[in-house]
Amino acid sequence: MHPFTYKRATDRAEAIRAVADNNNAKFLAGGTNLIDLMKMNVQSPTELVDINRLALKKIEQTPTGLRIGALASNTEVANNALVRANFPVLSEALHAGASPQLRNMATVGGNLMQRTRCYYFMDTAFPCNKRVPGSGCPAIPGFNRIHAILGASEQCIAVHPSDMCVALAALDAVVNVEGPHGARQIPITDFHRLPGDTPHIDTNLHPDELIVSVDLPSAGFAKRSRYLKIRDRAQYAFALVSVAAALDLQQGRINAARLALGGVAHKPWRALDAERVLTGAQSSKMQCRRSTTLSRSSWRSAP
Repeated sequence: MHPFTYKRATDRAEAIRAVADNNNAKFLAGGTNLIDLMKMNVQSPTELVDINRLALKKIEQTPTGLRIGALASNTEVANNALVRANFPVLSEALHAGASPQLRNMATVGGNLMQRTRCYYFMDTAFPCNKRVPGSGCPAIPGFNRIHAILGASEQCIAVHPSDMCVALAALDAVVNVEGPHGARQIPITDFHRLPGDTPHIDTNLHPDELIVSVDLPSAGFAKRSRYLKIRDRAQYAFALVSVAAALDLQQGRINAARLALGGVAHKPWRALDAERVLTGAQSSKMQCRRSTTLSRSSWRSAP
């Protein structure tokens, strides 16, 4: 363990200022991912800024939907009555992720920022472009069973591990952030990045920006939504592949469709071509069979 300093922030401005003043500082919430990375020497921040006392835990209705505070725990969100009734895919995705103990500690903001579980990234005995840019990607010629099949690059084939983020992608969520230069909103589909030539940069969040909340719009497809996860064992395993699906059905016709895939790319993958095929179609067993025969190129086209 490398030495580091610890600071407990009392408000957002103080937290943002502390991280802006130290380019190797990190926000600390539940710590379920960050502390593991520190123990394994994958990340070595020189300062941890504890944000757990900030007022960012509310889950509340808004005129356009639901706002979830960044410090709300995964358990609180998964069990929230408004989430379960109006955004069931999110509740299901959170229950499918990790163990009850981890869900009790993990936060929404931390879940958005969690890093890949690629074996080579997590083991500093191996080179890794995500950990040390330019050092190489041993996963490409090595053991790559759980790696990306969509949106990968010659620099990195790691996959994003979050179940929650796949559900958020299907719900058209928006991430609200604040930094030294003010507040801004980032659509969830733009929040995470594909690896390209910069696999060490996971998101479009600036290093000195703080996630404050996530907005879920009350779209017609949100209530009719489900999450399916395929994994090696029934409990506490990351997805080999997962699907978040949501449909707006009106008189037997699909008015709107949302499909997001997990476990297959560097970010949650929206299957826009598949959504277009479904939109406007009749809801029937025949249509379901047709939708499953979409070519692989259809899934490829939409990060």
